Amino acid sequence: MLVTDIELAIVDRLRRGLGRLARNVESYGGEMDGEPAEVLRQLPGVWVTFGGVLKTERYSTARNRFVTHGRFVVIVGDRSVRSEAASRTGGASPNEPGTYRMIAAVRRLLSGQDMADTGLKIDPLTPGRVRTLFNTQLEKQAFSVFACEFDTKWIETALENGRYPLENPPDGHEDSLFRPYHGETSPDDPEWLRTRLSYDLKQQPDAAEDIVKHEPGNS
Repeated sequence: MLVTDIELAIVDRLRRGLGRLARNVESYGGEMDGEPAEVLRQLPGVWVTFGGVLKTERYSTARNRFVTHGRFVVIVGDRSVRSEAASRTGGASPNEPGTYRMIAAVRRLLSGQDMADTGLKIDPLTPGRVRTLFNTQLEKQAFSVFACEFDTKWIETALENGRYPLENPPDGHEDSLFRPYHGETSPDDPEWLRTRLSYDLKQQPDAAEDIVKHEPGNS
């Protein structure tokens, strides 16, 4: 679910920041695989997708916490009736920004951003490679498409060994994604109420004892 939240936060920031520079800013849904005429109608456009997990490593010495390194990809595309070069460099009209200008705008808006205002807990986005996807001609119009990569990382907590997702997790809990599917679950740990500490004081004949109680409602 965190991957979805990150993707949607990127879409929202680009949609607000790019304004009319792009006709649409959406999560990618195979738009580049459609009919040529349909592809051209959506340009200039921007699409965001998850590029995958690059690596996962232990967080410090914790046995069930991991640092996950993920990549997100922003696809930008524009067209031109004049030439393939113009689809990249743009024209005098605001309706013809060119993919080079779109790349610069996307990197400017996303680099170093952690979207903390949305509640996300991730490292700031680090800009990476920019790759050519298409530079070609369709129906007497040239269009170019590039993929801009951004990397980040976040902390994931694994289930304790032998346990299943939490039974009846609250909304927003990482196990809430399992609720509709009725898989096996584990009950929550019992609430801590008190701890009894006994001390063996060799210098005294009687042992000392403390009882630490937890009052409901106190953390």
